[in-house]
Amino acid sequence: MDLNSHSIGENDTMHQHLIGAAGLVGATALLVGCSSAPAQSSSGSEVGPTTEQIKALFADWNASLATGDAQKVADRYAPNAVLLPTVSNQVRSTRAEIVDYFEHFLKNKPSGTILDSHVAVLDTDDAIDAGTYRFALTREGKPTTVDARYTFVYEKVDGKWLIVNHHSSAMPERV
Repeated sequence: MDLNSHSIGENDTMHQHLIGAAGLVGATALLVGCSSAPAQSSSGSEVGPTTEQIKALFADWNASLATGDAQKVADRYAPNAVLLPTVSNQVRSTRAEIVDYFEHFLKNKPSGTILDSHVAVLDTDDAIDAGTYRFALTREGKPTTVDARYTFVYEKVDGKWLIVNHHSSAMPERV
C-alpha cells in the first residue's frame, strides 16, 4: 500500500496509529527498565542485599531496643522516617517524635521476636520486610506479650541501612 495514495485524513489516522504504537513501545520499555529486580553489576551478578541481610536489620533494631536508649533506637531511622507505632495513635514523622515514642515504649522493656517475615528486595538500596512479630513486655511489673503486624521499609543511606517507614499495629484478632 502506497502512503502517498491516501487522502490527508487517512494519513493523519495512520500517523496517529504509528505515534500510539511508538508510545506503547516506549512505555513498555520504561516499565521494564523500572522493574523491581535487584540491580546487576556489569558481570551480571546481583549486587543488592540478600533476604537474610534484610531480615538481620530487625535483629539490629531489636538490639537497639535492648539498650533502653531512645536515641540509639532513633538512630536506626532515616531523618525523613515515618513511624506508625503499635501503642500510640500519633504518627511520628520527626526524630524528636520518634525519640518521644521510644522513651515511653522502652519503659516496658520490649523484646521482639519475628513470627512471620516476607522480604522484598526492591533494588540495591531499598527493601521491605513485612510480617508479624511478638513483643515481650513488662507492664506494671508483670510480663505480658503483644502480637502485631509490621512493615519496615529500609533504604541504604550513605552506606547504612535505615528505616524510612515503620508501621506496626496490634493484631485485630486474638491468636
